[in-house]
Amino acid sequence: MNIRSLTRGDGVVIAAAVVLFVASFLNQYSVDARCVGNYCSPGVSVNAWELLATLMSIYVAGIIAAALIVVARALPGQRKVAGIELGQFGVALAIFAAWTAFWTIVDGGRNGAGMIIGLIGALVLAAGAVAAPLVPALKAPLMNAPKPAVPGQPYGAQPGAGYGYPGGQQQSYGGQPATGGYGYPAGAQDPQATAAQPQAAQGGQAPAATDASGFAPFWFAVPVARPLYPEDGAPTPIAELAPGTWYLAVDQRGSGLVAQTQDGRRGLLQDTTGIQRG
Repeated sequence: MNIRSLTRGDGVVIAAAVVLFVASFLNQYSVDARCVGNYCSPGVSVNAWELLATLMSIYVAGIIAAALIVVARALPGQRKVAGIELGQFGVALAIFAAWTAFWTIVDGGRNGAGMIIGLIGALVLAAGAVAAPLVPALKAPLMNAPKPAVPGQPYGAQPGAGYGYPGGQQQSYGGQPATGGYGYPAGAQDPQATAAQPQAAQGGQAPAATDASGFAPFWFAVPVARPLYPEDGAPTPIAELAPGTWYLAVDQRGSGLVAQTQDGRRGLLQDTTGIQRG
């Protein structure tokens, strides 16, 4: 689970769930004491934990909806239950909680602070769940991705330790040390040379630095975790690109990039918005 993949919209959903949890302990409605003759009925003040139907249909439903939305965002790939994606089910449950809260407060008598705050929390939850994938401001990362200041140390590796790790001085194709330059981090191995190394090591002819379409390999990092799909277009991801790590773009496919991971796997990065070029 990668929490850096959460967006500001997910932050709104989490905050709304916290509001719902707090509101469930507050007064939902109250009835004043009444006296008829010599008999006086006591006043009544209850919270959601004393009203099972209200508790389950508004507060628990809203909290579960928020959990499903956040988990669906943080986990790699698409998780489904009975053919429905977790995120979609969470959005539907959030709308249900807001709908129930609205009609409960309309039909109620003397609504307490808990019911009013619960309605606000449920409405914010539903709005955040629906708007998160649509509003650009809510699609921004909740946590800023760390800058790959030491990109040569993914997965515990030492700086400059191995093929495909920018950072530190390494030998480029032809035996000359890399000196950095436009398109990749200063001091990193030339990505054009890096892309040529596997073929050269096998006795093949190194590809040209720039292909016929004018594309030149470059290093890049993603702002949030993003799936890497097979080059043949299969829908199942083969890897997940994580923030804070440099990857090598070796080709371009429409608006996507063919990226290479540290272990040599290649795949198609379909979402290239916000990537940081080295």
